[in-house]
Order: sequence, then structure tokens, then C-alpha cells
Amino acid sequence: MPVVSYLQSLNPAQRGAVEHGIAGTGANVAGPLLVIAGAGSGKTNTLAHRVAHLIVNGADPGRILLLTFSRRAAAEMERRAERIITLALGPAAARARIGWSGTFHAVGARLLRSHAPSIGLDPSFTIHDREDSADLLNLVRHERGLSDKDRRFPLKATCLAIYSRAVNAGEPLEAVLLKQFPWCAEWKDELRDLFEAYVAAKQRQQVLDYDDLLLYWAELMKVAELAAAVRAPFDHVLVDEYQDTNALQAAILLGLKPDGHGLTVVGDDAQAIYGFRAATVRNILDFPAHFNPPARVLALEENYRSTQPILAASNAVIGLARERFTKNLRSDRSADAKPSLVTVADDVGQVSFVVESVLRNREDGTALKEQAVLFRTSHHSAALEIELARRNIPFVKFGGLKFVEAAHVKDMLALLRWAENPADRVTGFRVVQMLDGIGPTTAGKILDRLGGRSASDALATFAPPTKAASAWRDLVELMTKLRSDAADWPAQFDLVRQWYEPHLEQRYPDAVVRAGDLDQLRRIAAGYPSRTRFLTDLTLDPPSATSDEAGKPRLDEDYLIL
Repeated sequence: MPVVSYLQSLNPAQRGAVEHGIAGTGANVAGPLLVIAGAGSGKTNTLAHRVAHLIVNGADPGRILLLTFSRRAAAEMERRAERIITLALGPAAARARIGWSGTFHAVGARLLRSHAPSIGLDPSFTIHDREDSADLLNLVRHERGLSDKDRRFPLKATCLAIYSRAVNAGEPLEAVLLKQFPWCAEWKDELRDLFEAYVAAKQRQQVLDYDDLLLYWAELMKVAELAAAVRAPFDHVLVDEYQDTNALQAAILLGLKPDGHGLTVVGDDAQAIYGFRAATVRNILDFPAHFNPPARVLALEENYRSTQPILAASNAVIGLARERFTKNLRSDRSADAKPSLVTVADDVGQVSFVVESVLRNREDGTALKEQAVLFRTSHHSAALEIELARRNIPFVKFGGLKFVEAAHVKDMLALLRWAENPADRVTGFRVVQMLDGIGPTTAGKILDRLGGRSASDALATFAPPTKAASAWRDLVELMTKLRSDAADWPAQFDLVRQWYEPHLEQRYPDAVVRAGDLDQLRRIAAGYPSRTRFLTDLTLDPPSATSDEAGKPRLDEDYLIL
């Protein structure tokens, strides 16, 4: 056994979680473990140390599955684990990569491509982001005459939210409407028909949406033979942010490790603040009782981020929960100042309080850059931004459009995605309308021609409007090259960029700024081995767009952080 010097930085609770069931006897597949990690308690560090400790003690890194809330979190944990392994065993040992890591959705996409033939999927299926899914649902909604109702039928975003809630929560449509969308209950039958038609459209076009990645994976785990094949590669499954999982994710996890052996989940019931994709705190509260004997529960209570007065307030709030895991956050960092709870009359009062506090702090010697205003969603800061501008207070705002939600990036990705899957109607609809002279009606005719035909033949024999003739020939030539693998990846990206450049300049007045995003997209593309992997990862976990952030003020050394 190597000297465990790399564990000496851990506190006793963290070390207990890291060493659970590990005895240096090969795979070290121990019983289930639930780590309740209080805010700021070193959760990421603990999980990375457990991964490293497993590998140092003989676990095969290729048989470890690490599920995280974001791709960046998975990458960070892998980097930390690699540093720890290097410390313990040397650089050569650290080169052994974890076989599987990422979000539930990303891992689900990878597994579904592997098992696609067994479940009637084309392995080259494309994945729609939320906007594309809403567009396809709206297309089906229009085809079924639901947009022509005398009474106002729910809009596409609402329809998609209802569908997504039902899928992720595993609840009947009636229950979802009653609890979450009561104003839409009168449309129950029409919504059911719409969702059935939406599913059929996705299957015809070999398209999956975000929710399908979990739904199909969960359904795989219900078929004994397929479930055995899916779980076979994994000795250890470790899950981060378990409090933010939904019913489908819990079912997947229990399907992967029915007896809990080799399963570690980390989370905090007190941080279950998202209703994101039907996340439910019941998953973490009920986790121990799923196994016999029940899972071991360890709590991380030592906080490394906050001061004791803040933690005292936090503990008081947490203590009000009717059902919870017991923990008491504590810190060695003391402070005289206590957090303030401020009540104001309205939004105007809120903005005034924030601005006046910022200015007062600045007069007391705290630079603007050392202050931050936090808000739940991007639009919540709108009134504050107006007031800051009125008072000539410079600021930088972080948070806005996702990278792939920016129109010019969606254009580039649509071109690549349509080459990947010509049956993807929503993507094709966007691509052909980039050409001047082609509108929705002509676009629909083009896509109708693709049904059951060779995509290249259908496009090449179509007679476009005169205004679009030259651009159409160029598009057909581009798609033919992309679909024939005439160029390797990422050279395909360069072909698309070359074709798109004049359209970018024509469509957007700030084309120079947007071109910077495409440069960034090219750098991202270069890090992927294939077009399929690039499109999958970027759809599931996109970065932020540079052109949609406020940017740093050019003339001011100091600025407030939003």
C-alpha cells in the first residue's frame, strides 16, 4: 500500500467518505454511500479524492462512471483526481483516464449510440436543444390545426414545458396539468394528441430531445438483457449534485446498481432549490432506504467559504425543513458583521437599496470590482442595469445567452447537424432559409422532397427561385461534400465556415463581433475527434457567448460585477 500522504489534507468526515469500503483489494466494490455535503464543505475535493483513492487501490479507471451536473464539473474532477494520483503513484499512473464521465444527458447519448440498433435507433441520430424541440413541437402543433383554435391554445414553450415535466417526473399528463399547469387543463385531450404526434415526428426524423436521452436510457434499464449490457462496464458509479436529479435519473441509477454495490452519491437536501427538469428532493431523502442494509450516510459539516455568522443564519433556515438529514454547518472563520435581511416596498425600492449600498461601500473603501450583485435569472437585473447607467456606474454582466443560443452559432451548427441527419426537418428548415429568396413556403417544399429519397439527389434536382439559384448550387455542393466524408473533421467545419461567411455579413450588422464567436467555435471543434461528438457535447453542455455579454468598460478601471 502506498503512503496515503494525499489524504492528510482532508478533515475526518471527508476522509471517512473517501476511504469508505476501500481496503486495497482490487476493485474495492463496497456497499452504497450517501455523502451529505453542506455548502462550502469541500464536496468536489472529497469526490475527486474518492475517485483517485479507488484507482490508487486497484480499481480500473476504465470501469468508473462519474456523473456530474455539468461537463465542466466532470473535467475539473478528473483534473483533481489526476493530480492526486500523480502525487501517490507518479505521472505514469495518472495517465490512466476515467472511462466514463459527464452529465447524465451526455453519458446517456453515448450509451444510446452504442445500443441504438437494439432499440430501433439510427446511431447517427441528432439531438435537439430546447429551442429546436420547441420549433418541432410548434410545427406539429400547426399541422394539427391547434394554432387556429378559436380559444387560445398554449404556446410552443408552454407545450414543451408540459411535455418535459411529464416525461422527467414520470407523471401522467392529467397530474402534471392539475399541479403545474391548471390553466391548460381544458386542452388535455388535444395536448395528448399533440405529444403523440410530436414523438412520432421525432422518430421519423431520427431526432432525440434532451428528455429522450434520459427516457430512452431509463427504458433500456427495464429490459433485463439490455440492462445487463448497460451496467456491465461499470464497477463504480459516482454521482455529484444528487439533490438535483429527477425520477428518471433515479430510476437509471438504481438500474445501474440495483444492490448499491460500488455506488456513491453526493449532494445536499438543503440545496435542492431547482425544479429544473422535474428535479425532486425525494431522490436524496429516500436514497438510503432503497437498499438492504440501508446505504451508509456521512455528513460534511465543516465550511471553508463562509464566516460563522452567515452559517448560523443558514443553519436556522435549514432547521425549518420538515424532513432533512441532520447537519450543522460550522467554520473557523469568525466575523463581527452579520448578514442583513432587507424588506422593500417594490422593485424600485430594491434597485435603490442595491445602488445606494454599492456606492456607500465604495466610499468606505471597497472597490466596485470587489462587490457583486447576484440574481436568479438574467432578466432580473434589467431595472438595475438602467439605474446603474443613469448614475454612470460601470458594470460587467455575466450571464445571458448560451453560446449555442446565439443566432449565428445556431446557423453554423444547423449546417453541420443537417449534414449529420438530413431527416431532421427543423434543422433543414433553418438551413435553407439562410438563402436569400427562400422563405417558409419554399423551405417546406424542399423538405417535403426529402421524404424517402436520397438527400443529395433531392437537393440537386430541386429548382430554387431565381434569386437563390447561385447560392443554392453552393449549398448543394457543400452538403454533398459533408455527407460524402470528402473532408475529415475538423476540416468540415472550415468548409461550412467558408460557405457561411458571406451569409453572416449579410444577415447581421455586427458580423465582426459575431465572427469572434465562430473563431471560438472552431477552437472548440478542433478538440473533438468527430462531427458527431462535437455536435452532441455542444448541444448538451454549451459555453457562454462572448458577443452577448456586456463586456468590460473600456475607459473605467473599476466596475461593478453583475
